[in-house]
Amino acid sequence: MTVVDPNTQADWVPEADEAGDTDAEDMPLSMRLSIADTLTLGNATCGFMAVYFTTTGILIPHLTGSEESGMARHSAATAVILMLLAAIFDLFDGLVARKLRSSPMGAELDNLSDLISFGLAPAYFVLVYGMVADDAHQRVSALAAIVVLLAVVLRLARFSCVTLKDGMFQGMPSPFGALTVVSIVLLELPFVPTLLAIIGVAWLMVSRVEYPKPRGILAVAMLSWIVGAMGLLAAWAFDAPGGQLLLQTGCALQVVLGAVIPLFATARRVNTFRDNRREARAAQLP
Repeated sequence: MTVVDPNTQADWVPEADEAGDTDAEDMPLSMRLSIADTLTLGNATCGFMAVYFTTTGILIPHLTGSEESGMARHSAATAVILMLLAAIFDLFDGLVARKLRSSPMGAELDNLSDLISFGLAPAYFVLVYGMVADDAHQRVSALAAIVVLLAVVLRLARFSCVTLKDGMFQGMPSPFGALTVVSIVLLELPFVPTLLAIIGVAWLMVSRVEYPKPRGILAVAMLSWIVGAMGLLAAWAFDAPGGQLLLQTGCALQVVLGAVIPLFATARRVNTFRDNRREARAAQLP
């Protein structure tokens, strides 16, 4: 609004700082980013850069015939480390959102970032593996990559519209699933076992198997595990003595962990079902 001074007949314009304050107040609440949102955007950035390093360091050298094992190893390690960093961002944005505040678009940003880092990036990693591995079949690998991507899409969509009991996820969390998928690829197993294991992880992500949320001690353990995995990848990337063995050990532990948790969850559900039946029978007795 323009204000006219009756003495000077000159227009009065608000000072810059007042105008800035007015703009900030008029900014829609949904457009204001919180600290948690910034961490979520860091998650998306890491996922995109993982795709970049997979392309420039593995796929393009393979297609142009200038492939070097050292360069491919460094790029693969960098891509996986970026996915691990994305998992750290994903872990902390939830913690920060609970401690401070989350913007109205925080949940949407989180889902979109997870789709990039834990859907697109690992699926693309599987696709490139099918193109560069000696015993792999490109079309079948492309199909497996699509299965991984769609599993993450379905999981994130279900997570947005299904209310679950506090402290539990339904299905393998997408960050855990993404790290398990790339661990299977890095193990360099024969093609058929690799393919079956990847499809198995995709199924776990859309299953009803319960997984505990990383809070408290579990969050600290997860963070320590991720930092340790980064160290293993760095040792492997720089061809440190025993680096290959350390990497395979770490990847094998990741895969075993992904397989053991559903077994414990299933055993717990069976025991709970049996206990409920016993209580119901006991209540029916005179």
